[in-house]
Amino acid sequence: MNFAQLLFPDFSLILIGYLICRFTPLNRSVWSQVEQLVYFLFFPVLLFQSIIKSPLDVGAASNLVGAGWALGLGGIALAYSVPYWPGLKDHIALRQHAASAQVAFRFNSFIGLALADKLAGAPGLAVLALLIGVSVPLMNMGAVWPMARHGQRGFLAELVRNPLIIGTASGLIANLAGVQIPLWLDPTLNRIGSASLALGLMAAGAGMQLGALNHAKLLAVALMLIRHLLMPLLALGLCAVFRLNTLQATILLMFSALPTASSCYVLAARMGYDGPYVAALVTVSTVLGMASLPLALTVLREFVRVVGQ
Repeated sequence: MNFAQLLFPDFSLILIGYLICRFTPLNRSVWSQVEQLVYFLFFPVLLFQSIIKSPLDVGAASNLVGAGWALGLGGIALAYSVPYWPGLKDHIALRQHAASAQVAFRFNSFIGLALADKLAGAPGLAVLALLIGVSVPLMNMGAVWPMARHGQRGFLAELVRNPLIIGTASGLIANLAGVQIPLWLDPTLNRIGSASLALGLMAAGAGMQLGALNHAKLLAVALMLIRHLLMPLLALGLCAVFRLNTLQATILLMFSALPTASSCYVLAARMGYDGPYVAALVTVSTVLGMASLPLALTVLREFVRVVGQ
């Protein structure tokens, strides 16, 4: 499988957004409105639709759910610990860390869904849907907490108002209640979901500044190390601890190596933090994902071969 080819469309949309914003009349004044549309409407609708359309049998996949939560909590703990790493404490601005910590553990579900379909078809999509359903609330809370605390905002109030959490929670409730999207409404929601992917990535590119990483290089290296090396290694260990089957292990390891979520930039910008810096991290993560995804899956194949002997 050509992972670079699979990731190229998302990276190219970020580049297109950057070029349009810098070299056409569609400047930041336009893209700030696009960010609000994506953040408050398009992304919540996409999350709601993705979760409600995928059967969630939590009881039948308790080991997978446990591994997913352990992976999320581990990633959040690693991200939060960065300012306390030896030699980094005096070189990291806490406000910048509060905005960018989310990059280390959040994930690009759009790329994940495309990969899962190619790796394992419908069964792979079902496994990933369950992981997304149980991970998004946890990781969104992990993303909001440091920014709400550092910005002296009420954490619970931020969670209640967070449209991504609202979309996820309502989707889980509707799914478990057996609610289905009416057939006449489904095409409209599909179009909104497709638009959210393109506009979200382009908005991240529009907010990007190529020099944004110059003033916090150590923080960027630490977060990328967690996202693209430590998270896959943690997932590999969790596959053994929770005794996941081959399909579940494949999807979990792929999930652990995904590039970070494009909405990291939108969340940071909307909460008044350094959006361009976070957008630059998203771009770097997308590029690194081209290496971490095949590496993670290669390690998994070797791991399964050794365990099976």
